[in-house]
Amino acid sequence: MSLESIIKVAVDNWPMFVRGAGMTLLISIVGTIIGLVIGLLVGIVRTIPIPDKGGKRVLLNIANKLLSVYIEFFRGTPMIVQSMVIYYGTAQAFGVQLNRIGAAIFIVSINTGAYMSEIVRGGIISIDKGQFEAAQAVGMTHVQTMMNVILPQVIRNILPATGNEFVINIKDTSVLNVISVTELFFQTKSIAGATFSFFEPYFIASIIYLIMTYTITRILRAAEKRFEGPANYIMAGNQMQVERL
Repeated sequence: MSLESIIKVAVDNWPMFVRGAGMTLLISIVGTIIGLVIGLLVGIVRTIPIPDKGGKRVLLNIANKLLSVYIEFFRGTPMIVQSMVIYYGTAQAFGVQLNRIGAAIFIVSINTGAYMSEIVRGGIISIDKGQFEAAQAVGMTHVQTMMNVILPQVIRNILPATGNEFVINIKDTSVLNVISVTELFFQTKSIAGATFSFFEPYFIASIIYLIMTYTITRILRAAEKRFEGPANYIMAGNQMQVERL
């Protein structure tokens, strides 16, 4: 084991490392985006005010029960187990052979959606109730209130948590090797098996994971600062008042 051996493994196998990293990023990006959309939809449904009686109350109660089961199941079970159940279980139970990449994106998406739905729900609950009341006072429905008043604030507030989920997904895609998805860990395992070297390939993979997560974190930090705006922001009216004084 030496620096030369690490460089040799990297040079000899760089196409596989690059393909694996690309697949990891593809699954992570698409899965996080779809998961965020799922989380927003579930969060909106779970915060719809339930009327005292009527058919709408029954439908909302049923929807909330089903969504609670979905959230608890995917938050309470490991992604590696979910992968085995969805990919191999579907093939055995229904005779349907899923596309590996499609199955991987689906698994990451619904897993992320379960976590994001609770994050979104918490973000919606944190908004001052006066804004809901003001929107209702001008005749907005719950969906209109969410789309025009609440969600723009929620998305800004949950951006750090969304970025955290993205970083987690980059690392958690490694469990998808159990269904033979050719992401970074799978490619690294293949290189280690072919070269009978384990330290060098896995050390290189760890550096690649670190580069990806560090880069994404820095990009998201910059995006957060952009959404926050300037720290020394002063309204124009206040400036005028100061100048007059």
